[in-house]
Amino acid sequence: MTVNFDTRSVESSEATEIYISATPEGDAPPQRQAPEIFSGIREILHTKAAYILQERVFATGSVMEIISGVRSKEYGDIDDGVAPSLLVGNEGVCGPISGVQIHAVSGDNKPEAVILEQNPCGRIFRVPGRAYLTLSNVSAQQATQAGKQAQAMLEKAEAALKQSGADFLSVPRTWMWLTDILSWYGEFNHVRNKFFTERGLVGEGNRQSMPASTGIGLSPATGGSCAMDLTAVLEPPDSIQFLEAVGKQQCAFEYGSAFSRASRAITPAGETVFVSGTASIDADGATTNIGDTAGQINTTIENVRAVLRDMQCPDEDVVQVTAYCKTTEVEKTFFELKNNLSWPWITVICDICRDDLLFEIEATAMFRK
Repeated sequence: MTVNFDTRSVESSEATEIYISATPEGDAPPQRQAPEIFSGIREILHTKAAYILQERVFATGSVMEIISGVRSKEYGDIDDGVAPSLLVGNEGVCGPISGVQIHAVSGDNKPEAVILEQNPCGRIFRVPGRAYLTLSNVSAQQATQAGKQAQAMLEKAEAALKQSGADFLSVPRTWMWLTDILSWYGEFNHVRNKFFTERGLVGEGNRQSMPASTGIGLSPATGGSCAMDLTAVLEPPDSIQFLEAVGKQQCAFEYGSAFSRASRAITPAGETVFVSGTASIDADGATTNIGDTAGQINTTIENVRAVLRDMQCPDEDVVQVTAYCKTTEVEKTFFELKNNLSWPWITVICDICRDDLLFEIEATAMFRK
């Protein structure tokens, strides 16, 4: 085997949620790794009678065409037409494919496809009293300027939510995939801040309902300056807890970024905690451990664990983690320091949102009964 599969499941009487992290091992060529990844995912889904809710593929641009072809061939009839988010980063220690993350679900019903502008872009899964929506790779490339693409992207996601009777107040988690992030992250934040303020998610007199989020320097393989994924709770209404400041992190909006440090939401099989992209940043929003790779990594891990402790999530509740590393040297240092944590890691090589940040982590956890 040249691929490692980490599978975490949480069951209820109505549904089972399954998180799969598939990561290459060794230096096998992508033509060998890709079939093992997607045939292995198909086998796990088949064994658990499960269906994909959301899927992300992290790799270099040079192998995305290979990956897409292999995925289509290996999935066969389990491919419902909703494309995964194909996210382009730099080559890491294990080669051009960094890994694949799957959030899947098993229950009496199959997920329904979300269709926007005649294209399937997400899924809805329903069990009695609960309905959960995902969107993937939402983008708006018709605009030429990056900020206008971001505005149109948010409006497009909003249109998809409205089709299902929801809006951004129903969204506990977003992921923002930003090409060349360092050149326009400030502009992106301005666009998002204005959009969320106008929608009543943030601002004086509002209940401060900013989703947990990651904004990271990965390019959508489909092109453009930005794309986004999100999750939304359609039922039960008003069931999301947004945590602006938690653990060792204060409110990010105070220094210009409209996202909560974490959120807690009802999902098909229980309750899920989404920890936003977290880095080596102090309570005032300043970067710490500048130039110190090990220091940034250790501080980031502790910052994430502090959030999880505040949410009463032990390590075994963590079901999916992405570690974003600025370079392969950062990745190698991370491998040396992470051995005491049994989290399901995927590491990706890309720019973080600041020049002086070398490392960032996001995490998802599910409470186990």
